[in-house]
Order: sequence, then structure tokens, then C-alpha cells
Amino acid sequence: MTHLPDQRKPQARRQRVLALTPRDQLEARWATLGIRAAYRCVRGPETGMAMLRGRMGGTGRAFHLGEMTLTRASVALDDGAGDDASLGHGWVRGRDRRHAELIALVDACAQRETWARRIDDELIVPLEEALEARRAEASRLAAATRVDFFTLVRGE
Repeated sequence: MTHLPDQRKPQARRQRVLALTPRDQLEARWATLGIRAAYRCVRGPETGMAMLRGRMGGTGRAFHLGEMTLTRASVALDDGAGDDASLGHGWVRGRDRRHAELIALVDACAQRETWARRIDDELIVPLEEALEARRAEASRLAAATRVDFFTLVRGE
């Protein structure tokens, strides 16, 4: 599968991919990178609610759709850098505190030039491809159950 460059900002792209990837897959892939960074939590992980907004047809007036459980965390790398220590943030739907903390750790590490390219190439790209493959499979399964309705013309 060829990877097409994403036009979004790298951090937003990383956050999206990390939040949508199941935690066990993220932990396994992160472990293969071998990046061992000491860090401390500066906020959370903590769970709360977020208000969701929607639009009819994607273009109508915005309305409150409902609430969703959200867990967030912020971590700082403990590398003796003091005030300019990399600060990472992670958000994930649901109550998985470890998932939010891991996303924040990856975000903090990705701010370091020495790790950023490896994280994007060896972590984000494969996870993004796996997400696309799962989406394509779900789409294929849904298409297999699609019913085409048509009108029969009776010849009288």
C-alpha cells in the first residue's frame, strides 16, 4: 500500500491516528521503536465529558448532539531540560487512562527532532495504514449487505 502524504499538520495527524488506534496495538508498535523516555504526568490522566456538536448534512446549523466520555493526559519528559522540557498531550474517547497517557508520551517524544522522523515513519504511517485497512474492510462488509431497490415495469 502506498502512503499518500497527509496535508494536515503533523501533530494533528499523529493525535488522530493515535486516538483511533486500539491501545494494545499502539503499545506493541511503540515498544518496537525502543524509545525509552523518562517522563512525569503534569495533568491527569483524568476522565470527563465533552459536548459533541453536529450539523445536518454537514452544512446546516450546528446543534448539540450529546456528551461523550473523554480521557486526557499531559506529560513532560524528564531529561533535565528544565523549562523547555517537551510537553505532550493526549486525548482519547472513553475511560482508558493508559491510552491517553501513552498518546501524550508519544506527542512529547515527537517534539524532539531526534525522534520525530522515526515516530512518523515507523509508528504513525503503519498505524495509519492499519486504520485505513480496517476502514476499507468494514466498508467492504457493509457493501456486501447493501440492497439495491429498483422498480419493475410491468408490461400490460
